[in-house]
Formats: sequence, structure tokens, C-alpha cells
Amino acid sequence: MSALSHGLPHRRLRDREGLRALVWLAPWLTGVAIFFVYPLLSTVYFSFHRYDMYTLEFTGLDNYRYLLHDPRVRTSAANTLWLVAVMVPATVLFSLALAQLVVRLKAGAGLFRTIFYLPSLVPAAAGTITFVFLLNPATGPWNQFLALFGIRGPDWFGDPAWSKPSLTLLSLWGCGQLMVIFMAALLDVPRHLYEAAAIDGAGPWRQFRSVTLPAIAPVLMFSLVTNVIYALQYFSQAMIASRVASGVTDSPGSSFTPGYPEESLLTLPQWLFQVGFRDYTMGYACVLALLLFAASMIFTLLLLRQFRRAGEVS
Repeated sequence: MSALSHGLPHRRLRDREGLRALVWLAPWLTGVAIFFVYPLLSTVYFSFHRYDMYTLEFTGLDNYRYLLHDPRVRTSAANTLWLVAVMVPATVLFSLALAQLVVRLKAGAGLFRTIFYLPSLVPAAAGTITFVFLLNPATGPWNQFLALFGIRGPDWFGDPAWSKPSLTLLSLWGCGQLMVIFMAALLDVPRHLYEAAAIDGAGPWRQFRSVTLPAIAPVLMFSLVTNVIYALQYFSQAMIASRVASGVTDSPGSSFTPGYPEESLLTLPQWLFQVGFRDYTMGYACVLALLLFAASMIFTLLLLRQFRRAGEVS
């Protein structure tokens, strides 16, 4: 009896602490419930219906069956995966290289840091429009510059073979923010580690592999995960580049289907926008949203698993 009475105060104290923790977590839990759980459950619910913003009709798995036979889903998914597989590694590696360059500069580091960072301050719409005009095959200065050396520049945003590489160049041009993040990580690496590696006879590449990479691994993982999610949600730049390169305006009577040229710039978010807010097939748009959510989760888990394995090996 005494043991039970002795345990009651501890149990009440535990319950009181748990209640206090719930009170402090209440704002966060409320935000998650309103802005994540409820929209996710609603998306799942609407994905089983034919919904045009006015009428709601249960259709079962029809939207999911149509997903398997929609040719534009395959095209947009392939384009999106291309951006994940090519644009993301290129942007991360280029940003890391620029950060290494600026950190190692003895003079003018501040000037070059400013020059490399400024493009990231340009709004996405303005930067994309400017980039398309700069790479215009007829009037753009870049192809005219190449012509001085006898090189015939391609139709950057008008050729399906060059449209996605052109967007990758746009991403490299505006990678200043990621460069600054890498600079902060590189400057935080203890200098005595490099000195010890140099005494052991390690060259620059060996120092980078054995000292720099392990030290900046968390920042590298963060940049990869955020850029993969960004690539899976790639919308504005591809949409604007397609519209400007195609010459289609917003004048009355004009129609524009995302993906110009030849659906090479059609991404999953653009197709989701088309079927949801242009064709008003919101049920099918919810299926595409769930597909993007699943892809983001899978890529994030794979990256976290690979970094965990690399950390265990090192």
C-alpha cells in the first residue's frame, strides 16, 4: 500500500509535465494540423472524386487509373527527373566550387562574393525573361558573341535538346545564395585539420575528401535535400521560359499549353496546374499532388539514408 501511495505523486508529476509539454506544443501542433494534416487528408479525399470546383462525384480509383495512361504525366515526370538528376547536382557542385574559390582568394574576395551573389537577388520572373532574351538565337548577344569565334549558337529555348540545359544554366547563374551557405560552412572548418593533413602528405584533393567533405556533410545534405524538393516543384522559370520563347502573349483569345518546345519544359507542377486550374479536373490534380508528395518523401529518405551510410563508412 505504501509503495502504491509512494508511486502516485511521481505519476501525477509525470502527467502534469506531459500536460505542460502539450500546452507548449499546442501552437505547433495546431499549425501542423491546419496547414499539413488537413490539406493532405483533403487531397486524398478529393483524389477519389470527380471535382470541378462546383460538383463532387465519387469515382473510386478512376483518377489513379487515368494516371497510368496519361502520356503527359510520363513526359512531365521524365522532365522533372532530368532536372533532379542533372540540374540539382550541377547547381550544388558549381556553388561549392564558387565557394571554394572565393574562400581561397587572397585579394578581392569581397568583390567576387558580391558579383556571384547579386544574380540570386533578381526575381525569378525577371531573371528568366532576361535570360531568354540574352540567349535569343536571332537577337541575343550570347550567340552573337559565339559567332565572333565561328561558333554557331543553338536555339537555346526553342530546341527541345537545349531547353533543359538552358534552364540549368539559369540555375547556375542564380546560385549565389547557395554559394554563401557553402562559404559559411567552409570557413567553419577548423584550420588545424588542414595543417595536420598537409603534414601527413595529403594533397589538395585528399584534403578535400578527408577533411572538407566530412566537415560540411550536414550542409551538403541540407542543400541536396532542399534543391531536390525545389526541382520537384519547379514551375515558374519553366513556365515563363516556355511562354516567352514561344512568343505567346496573354492577349484575349490566345491559348498557351505549358511545355514549349515540344513539351520539353513540361514539369509535373505545370501539368498539375494545367489540369487543376485550367481544365478544372481537381480530383485528378489531387492525384498528381500526391504523386509529387510521394516523390519528395522518397528522394528525401534516399538522400538521408545515403548520407547516413557515408557517415558510418567514414
